[in-house]
Amino acid sequence: MASKGSSSSNSSSRSSSSKKSGTRTQLPVGKDEMLSWYRDMLLIRRFEEKAGQLYGMGLIAGFCHLYIGQEAVVVGVQGALEEGDQVITGYRDHGHMLATGMDPNGVMAELTGRAGGYSKGKGGSMHMFSREKNFFGGHGIVGAQVSIGTGLALANKYKENGKVCATYFGDGAANQGQVYESFNMAKLWDLPVVYIIENNQYAMGTSVKRASAETHLYKRGVSFNIPGEEVDGMDVIAVNKAAEKAIEHARSGKGPYILEMKTYRYRGHSMSDPAKYRSREEVDDIRSQSDPIEGAKKKILEAGYADEEALKKMDKEIKEIVSESADFARESPEPDPSELYTEVLVEG
Repeated sequence: MASKGSSSSNSSSRSSSSKKSGTRTQLPVGKDEMLSWYRDMLLIRRFEEKAGQLYGMGLIAGFCHLYIGQEAVVVGVQGALEEGDQVITGYRDHGHMLATGMDPNGVMAELTGRAGGYSKGKGGSMHMFSREKNFFGGHGIVGAQVSIGTGLALANKYKENGKVCATYFGDGAANQGQVYESFNMAKLWDLPVVYIIENNQYAMGTSVKRASAETHLYKRGVSFNIPGEEVDGMDVIAVNKAAEKAIEHARSGKGPYILEMKTYRYRGHSMSDPAKYRSREEVDDIRSQSDPIEGAKKKILEAGYADEEALKKMDKEIKEIVSESADFARESPEPDPSELYTEVLVEG
């Protein structure tokens, strides 16, 4: 997956809005870019479906939080980032890993606790990272990544390297105290950080309406003079446009920006969650009306960027990649017991 700096799309093919041209829709993004985003979202979807299967087979232990339904958020934001920008998030993190370009083989091997994983099988779902891809981890403590992401942005400003940190967290984490301490420091020092709230409507099993006095989470930065915006997180184009604006704001020295992505997760909070706090009708309605992948597919077909056959071929290729990642994970050996004592201390 590519960041904005390495996109192969022709920016001149963009227009300010979608328009009908004969029987085709003219999109505000070029063909290559739109197809790349569709492929990236589809890879995340198929990877997560496979991870769910492996969990059911007992090959993934511990917690496993799937990203199914939220794919447009990370893909749209990643398309606006530049080479060297950092990404950090919470424990629903497999999609973010794949979006930054991490190898599906290494990610799946880590999920299954194998030596071929990104953290040599010692981190699992919630604790892997890639310094090479500037992915600074999923984090198991709710809201902890917000402080760390703010620290990464402080380092960027200190080094004057022109980089931005995309810091993701959910609607549940939005109520944590350390988030507001981070907001205060970020604005006080005008740090280059974009806070991305993935509001999937439920913090574990609690609706945001029951847990938050102010449900418009993009307003949470008002008292710190941090601008915010609500975005349709099920529309990859809308996400990308909002992310471009927010990232430019942060990169230009104006300080932090908050993007509230209104999205939805189709599965439970984790694989052990039966999700009885919402109805099947609610999930089916969102999936039939607002699915990010189906929405992107419709746009691609209407714009004439590809036909059904080409998209089916793409899906087949992605399924093969994901199947290969599962095979790699199964065949990769378990970590040697001696690994328990490695990488627990960095000597200065």
